[in-house]
Amino acid sequence: MSNDHLYQQIHADPRFQALVSKRGRFAWGLAVLMLAAYFAFILVIAFDPQLLGTPLSAGSVTTWGMPIGLGLIFMSFILTGVYVQRANGEFDRLTREILDEVQA
Repeated sequence: MSNDHLYQQIHADPRFQALVSKRGRFAWGLAVLMLAAYFAFILVIAFDPQLLGTPLSAGSVTTWGMPIGLGLIFMSFILTGVYVQRANGEFDRLTREILDEVQA
């Protein structure tokens, strides 16, 4: 069986189309979530900078901006981990099932 025929079979498989759609929606959803968090942070900096400049406690030199900024960085790592977990689990399993069926 030629590679072109194999690719056409895979592309025509409705489960493949569903997988591509589901994976795309999931990835875009995570991306929008991360972008919204960054955008909200930038909006707070632009319109209420004293909020992030407020010390965590009386006499503290650390402001609320530091833990919130670090939280955004950690959020990006966590969302990447969520995507990798799902990609290595559900998405890889579905891909393997489609390939096994087409190659059989």
